[in-house]
Amino acid sequence: MQPAAGTLHVVATPIGNLADLSPRALDTLRAVDAICAEDTRHTRRLLAHFGVDRPLLALHEHNEAEVAARLVARLAAGESLALVSDAGTPLVSDPGFRLVSAAREAGIRVSPVPGPSAIIAALSVAGLPSDRFTFEGFLPAKASARRERLASLAGETRTLVFYESSHRIADALVDCVAAFGAERPAVLARELTKLFETVLDGRLGELQAAVEADANQRKGEFVLLVGGVGDDAEAKVVQGRLLYSKLAAHLPPSTAAKLAAEISGAPRKELYGG
Repeated sequence: MQPAAGTLHVVATPIGNLADLSPRALDTLRAVDAICAEDTRHTRRLLAHFGVDRPLLALHEHNEAEVAARLVARLAAGESLALVSDAGTPLVSDPGFRLVSAAREAGIRVSPVPGPSAIIAALSVAGLPSDRFTFEGFLPAKASARRERLASLAGETRTLVFYESSHRIADALVDCVAAFGAERPAVLARELTKLFETVLDGRLGELQAAVEADANQRKGEFVLLVGGVGDDAEAKVVQGRLLYSKLAAHLPPSTAAKLAAEISGAPRKELYGG
C-alpha cells in the first residue's frame, strides 16, 4: 500500500500487546516518508519488532508548537507522514492536536488508522453504562486541584473515565471516595492487554481498600471508571451537598442548607441535620 501524497495518517499503536497492531497500521508505517513520534526511542523499539525502518521525527508536548509548521510544509510539498503516540490512539491525552489542527487548517488530508484505545478497552469490560460517558483524562497532580475537579463532577450522570498514574492512584481513590461516596460503583483497569492485566470492580470504597492492601495494585498504568449518579433525586442530593459545603463556609449552617435546597431541589433534611 502506498499512502496518498500529502496525507497525515494518525495511527493507533498497541497499548501493551504488540499483536494488537493492525495490518493496515503496519502497512502505513512501512510506507510513509517519515513517522512523527512522541518518544522516538519507544517507537524505534516498536518498529524494530516489526522490521520497519522509517525516519523518525520527535513530536511531543515541548516541541509540537515549534515543529508543526515545518511538518505541515512537508505535507504540503507532497510527503506522507504518520503520527503515533507511545501507546494507543494519538491526541487522546497525548500530543498531536496542534499538528492535526494545523494540517486541517492548511487543507491537508488527515486520515485515521484506528486501533487500540485504553478508554474504549476499559469501557468494553467494565460493566458500567457505556452508552453515555465522559472522558476526563488525567486528574490534576495537586491534591487541592484534584479534589476540586472531582467535586465538580459529583453530580454527573454519565460514566466517568479517568487516566491515572501509579504514584497517584491511591490518593486519587481516596479523593474519589470523598467526592462520590464509598458506595458509588466503579472499576479499576490496570495494565490493559499486558501480562499483569487486572480489572477490579465493586464500590469505590472497596477498590480503595483493595489498592491500599496490595502494593501490586499500585503498579502500572490505570483507567479508573466511576458510575454516574443514578436517578434525578440522587443527582439533586449530590448537587445540593456540594452547594451546601461551599455555602456553609460563609453562612450559618441552617441558612446554607436552606439556600442549597432551594437551588438544587434536594430535600433540606438530606443536606443538613439541623
